[in-house]
Amino acid sequence: MLTGKNIYGEMLLTITSEKFFVEPVEDIDNSLILDRVTGSITISNVPGSVGDAPSIKERKTIYGILGTVRLLAGQYLLVVTGRTKIGNIWRREVFRMDSAEVLCFSRSTTHLNDKQKRIEKEYISMLESILATPHFYFSYSYDLSHTIQRLHNISPDFFEMPMYQRAEQKFVWNEYLLSEFAKNSGVSRFCLPIIHGYLSITSCILNGKTFSLILISRRSKERAGTRLFTRGIDSNGNVANFVETEQIVEAKFERASFVQTRGSMPFFWQQYPNLKLKPRPTIIQEENHTAAFSKHFETQLMDYGRQVIVNLVDHSGSEGKLEEFYRKLVNEANHPDLKYEAFDFHRECSKLRYDRLKILIDRLAYDLEQMSVTMIVGDGTVISQQEGVFRTNCIDCLDRTNVVQSLLARANLTYILQRLTILKKGQTVEDQVGLENTFKILWSDHADLISIQYSGTGALKTDYTRTGKRTKAGLIRDGINTLVRYYKNNFLHGSRQDALDLWLGHYRVTSEEGIVSRSPLEVKREFKYTAFPLILLVAIAMFFANLVTPNEYTTGTLLSLIFWCSMVSATLTAIFYNGSEYVDCPRLCPLLRSPSV
Repeated sequence: MLTGKNIYGEMLLTITSEKFFVEPVEDIDNSLILDRVTGSITISNVPGSVGDAPSIKERKTIYGILGTVRLLAGQYLLVVTGRTKIGNIWRREVFRMDSAEVLCFSRSTTHLNDKQKRIEKEYISMLESILATPHFYFSYSYDLSHTIQRLHNISPDFFEMPMYQRAEQKFVWNEYLLSEFAKNSGVSRFCLPIIHGYLSITSCILNGKTFSLILISRRSKERAGTRLFTRGIDSNGNVANFVETEQIVEAKFERASFVQTRGSMPFFWQQYPNLKLKPRPTIIQEENHTAAFSKHFETQLMDYGRQVIVNLVDHSGSEGKLEEFYRKLVNEANHPDLKYEAFDFHRECSKLRYDRLKILIDRLAYDLEQMSVTMIVGDGTVISQQEGVFRTNCIDCLDRTNVVQSLLARANLTYILQRLTILKKGQTVEDQVGLENTFKILWSDHADLISIQYSGTGALKTDYTRTGKRTKAGLIRDGINTLVRYYKNNFLHGSRQDALDLWLGHYRVTSEEGIVSRSPLEVKREFKYTAFPLILLVAIAMFFANLVTPNEYTTGTLLSLIFWCSMVSATLTAIFYNGSEYVDCPRLCPLLRSPSV
């Protein structure tokens, strides 16, 4: 299944004033040479090609090359400097990236003016913020971008291609960074593709039998963004926060895989932050929803087969309008392989009645049975294949979605373990205390990480996933996370969106920025952007000064309190009325605000 040459692992990076030399520890006769002046990339088969020792500036161990990116000072090289082994998948090691470094080709930045140096520093900070986001994963010998089923449904010749070229590109987060390397086929063993999302490998023993429980979530880069700035679909059929989640059971001679997907509702809608705790989501009126919807599901049907759409949004209010529109699009499509299941999660599970989720799981039980799983025995024989997926969503495709996906995954895990005779007849995952606790921790950690990547905080409702019960302590934790999300969505995520757009190549830096053309990072704010908050602070200070300093309250004091209280109220009203102007909005790829209904 996995033939062809592996990617080089541990390597020695030697930096001289003229070049970067990358020498694989396992193959010292082959060196990658990057010319820091011309930017050329070559392979040397001559031992000792690093050059004379006196010219060496620095030597360090690296664990992979992520690619290059051009900023104001020129090309930058991105390399992995720290890793942690997660475990093995089918006897092949997989790793988490712990640290990385951005190295400038140029020996100095004296050719930049002061303004450009400030801009360059911000660009580098953006790249470093993406590299620091938990978590990126990679393997030198196992293609993490593909499900087990996809890997077994392609021709053997496919595996002779370099891994970064044969990978499922929508899940390769450094595809753009590797574009320069892709022009030179000889450097393929130095190019390390990475996925973003979640990966866990846990060894389990049940009824005397050992197996690995593996969970891999692959986030798509095709409509990547932050929670409120990136919603819905684009004209190519890509949806926000699309995640493919594969649960794998690996026994001694067998492997079984169950895949689910999540993704934003596949039509044009928006929910831009505006300082309100919950901005109203709205459908974008003038877009061609039907065409984008069709493109999305054409791809999904081709990739995964039958789609069981599980929509968990509210059936009332602004969410209710989105649910109605989604249902309408599915009905109009009238496709035999699209099934729509709507479940008003908040209404059905109100007052902590999360046991009512059984209603939904019972409704989906037949579909779960019909989908089956991908199961492969040791000699590569495919016993069964998964036919279709559950495509689950709520508003964010985070909290409610993860709860329901974990319940479907648990039911499927029971089915798999029974087929593998690891569970005896009549036993379920819930009956096995150790396995059940492992499963809950696994899916709760998964929920938190996917949520951090999209919203900036851990997931909500994970007390149910971890314990099987909705608790008051969980509600308090959710309240804190909601407030943190509010702050990040409104005041930090514009810069975060910029970092993603730079990383993925949606915005490309030109050398004229800060000289001939103005950099998009240079944003001039209107007077009221600073005036209203300043007035608010003064009004609050004066109100409390008049409240605590007088020895006795006179009519004048009370009038003064009323005046400053009115100023606070009026200023707050003005700030929230102009809320979108106070939000940290993306600058590299500005938002297109559309009329809505």
